Amino acid sequence: MISYKVDKQKVLFADECFQITGICFFVQNKLGRFGKEKQFADSFEERAKELGIPCRRELVATATGNRADFVLYDKILLEIKAKPFLNQDDFVQVQRYLKVLDLRLGLLVNFWGKSALPHRVLRRD
Repeated sequence: MISYKVDKQKVLFADECFQITGICFFVQNKLGRFGKEKQFADSFEERAKELGIPCRRELVATATGNRADFVLYDKILLEIKAKPFLNQDDFVQVQRYLKVLDLRLGLLVNFWGKSALPHRVLRRD
């Protein structure tokens, strides 16, 4: 078994991200790899509420009506994708939401991968 040590002084919101990642794995194990974004989001929200994690869903991020999937703990953006591959546009979208919502950290998760691996996205100012 591989053991990782995380310097919580250097990793932004390490404990919260650990919990969010656990929910992502739970959701993918429950639904499989090839569901729809809404199914993954509904299941994620249900599990987060069961665990008492503060979450807001579908926040309007701009005047254009774009909606961020989740803001958790009032400080972490979660953007859910269900497609074969993430591309640069997905990361740009997370950056845009982080700036508009004035958040420092976003997690971008594609549930169609072999594992629901969250990508940490730090806001660039």
